[in-house]
Amino acid sequence: MEQVVGYSLYFYPSCGYCRMVRQAIDQLGAEVELRDIHQVSQHLEDLVAATGRQTVPCLRVESEDGESRWIHESRDIISYLSEQFAG
Repeated sequence: MEQVVGYSLYFYPSCGYCRMVRQAIDQLGAEVELRDIHQVSQHLEDLVAATGRQTVPCLRVESEDGESRWIHESRDIISYLSEQFAG
C-alpha cells in the first residue's frame, strides 16, 4: 500500500471539468494543493514535463518514497479521491 504524503491538483479556474473536481474536493474535505497552470507557469511546465500533456484537471499523488503518480480525467480523479477520503 502506497504511503501518500501529498496531493496537488493542476487546473485552471474556467475549466468545467476542473470545477467538478474542485467541488468534489470540497465535499470530501480533502486536503489538496491547488496549482493553477495559467497563474503560475512553473506548474504548467511541471505538468508537461511529468506527463507530456497540458491537459487538466490532473491530480499528482506524491508518495513517501518520492515517486509521483499522475491521474488525468475528472471522473478518475473524483473516484480516486472518494476512495481515499470518503467515510
